[in-house]
Amino acid sequence: MGKPRSPNGRARAVHDRLKSEYEAICELDHGSPFELLVATILSAQCTDVRVNKTTPALFDRYPGPFELAAAEQGELEALVHPTGFYKNKAKNLLKMANQLLDEHGGEVPKQLDDLVQLGGVGRKTANVIRSVAFGLPGLPVDTHVGRLARRLGLTQEEDPVKVEMELNPMVPQYERGEFSLRVILHGRQICFARNPRCDICVLNDFCPAAFDF
Repeated sequence: MGKPRSPNGRARAVHDRLKSEYEAICELDHGSPFELLVATILSAQCTDVRVNKTTPALFDRYPGPFELAAAEQGELEALVHPTGFYKNKAKNLLKMANQLLDEHGGEVPKQLDDLVQLGGVGRKTANVIRSVAFGLPGLPVDTHVGRLARRLGLTQEEDPVKVEMELNPMVPQYERGEFSLRVILHGRQICFARNPRCDICVLNDFCPAAFDF
């Protein structure tokens, strides 16, 4: 089989090969769409490991949007402090919880347009919720997805939304979330920002950037 030469061909090859390397799992611990939403908001500029150490006490104190909406900001800030940017994150969590109660009957909405109106929720977070919590089409573009997409010649764009728009047609719509999760795992384990492990990468035979570091 020849090397894929087009971005579409490389995207298909990436999708197929990473399926055999990684289980498409979200590394943020959660038991409901609400918990995933909170955890994803906290994950901004923070590792999943740190978020997972922080959320058990948070969910114990505020198990749902009703409890969270009534939280005292200072107490909430103390609980989310380990994740960084704790003042803004606490403010966003309070806004999000109140919006869920006031506008969505206490339920996490499924539509992208509704999700991105919530406090602390951008397009990436909305796509995480859609794809992971609800099994709907959504391709979250974080730093790993953007970096690997550029290295693999799938896009030249730097803006995450533009990267997503280019990747979407290359991946079957109901597999976009899994594609993103696997690319993220590959970025965390092999294709590092510095000193990527091209020698053991399963994509090194067609990656335009392989062994250039």
